Formats: sequence, structure tokens, C-alpha cells
Amino acid sequence: MRFHHFLLLTLSLCTFSAFSATADGCAKKAQEIQQQIDYATQHGNSHRVQGLKKALNKVQSDCTEAGLKAEHQKKITEKQNKVAEREQELKEARQIGKQDKISNKQQKLAEAQKELKAAQ
Repeated sequence: MRFHHFLLLTLSLCTFSAFSATADGCAKKAQEIQQQIDYATQHGNSHRVQGLKKALNKVQSDCTEAGLKAEHQKKITEKQNKVAEREQELKEARQIGKQDKISNKQQKLAEAQKELKAAQ
């Protein structure tokens, strides 16, 4: 009986995901979790399946597009703050004048900028 419920849930999620717009982040999130559940099930990882099912239930009950947008904006803001921090560190390294520290700070700044660009 549980297998039938699981199969029904899987089919309904796939159908729902297929008809939803690509901008629908909650449906995409649910679909990604379902894919992980399928993978964990195929590989006999029952503990992972249990955790993922809880995550899927939470997404289905609590996920909103506004919440996802706010979460994404928070991540972008964090990345912007990290870039600003790395720029300040580079400025301080240049004032000290040690080339190895300057190179290190330039590399860290480039990584932070790359992360910001990816988040945006």
C-alpha cells in the first residue's frame, strides 16, 4: 500500500512539474528532491530516503515563491558583502605592500566576485 502511495506521489509530482512554468521555483525544488529520492531508493539508502521525504513534505507544505525570492536575495546580499569585504582586505594588503599577500587577496576577491555573479 505504501508503494502505491509513493508511486502516486511520484507520478503526481512529475505531472505537476511538467505542467508548471520553469519559473516555478517550488515545483522545481520539489522535483529535484524527488529525483534525489529516486536515486537514493535505487541505491538502497533508506535513511536518505526518509530525510528527503521529510524535506519534500516541507517543500510541498511551506514553499512559496515569495519565500524563495527572499532567500535568493539574501544570498545575493551575502555575496555582495563578501565582495566588499575582500575588496577592503585587498586595499589593506596593498597598503602593507607585500606582493604575496596582495596576490592572495586578489585571488580571494576574484573568487568572491565569481560567486556573486553565479548567484545573480
